[in-house]
Amino acid sequence: MKSTLPKSLILSLVILSALTFFSCTSDNSRELYETAQFEELQKNYSHARQLYDEIIKQHPESEFAEKARKRLSELK
Repeated sequence: MKSTLPKSLILSLVILSALTFFSCTSDNSRELYETAQFEELQKNYSHARQLYDEIIKQHPESEFAEKARKRLSELK
């Protein structure tokens, strides 16, 4: 039986599921950062920038805020 879903969609769903599974944490800065990275992989740079901004605003002292700042500067 052949799948009717494109391979890229299946891969995206697998990656998103893995990110969700492995990002169980009370501090959602990691989850936001991983989602932003996923958005970059999907070439959805606008949403990635929004997520990086959200990390910086909501979690300014986290290790992911610094990473988000670096990614934002590289995306501009």
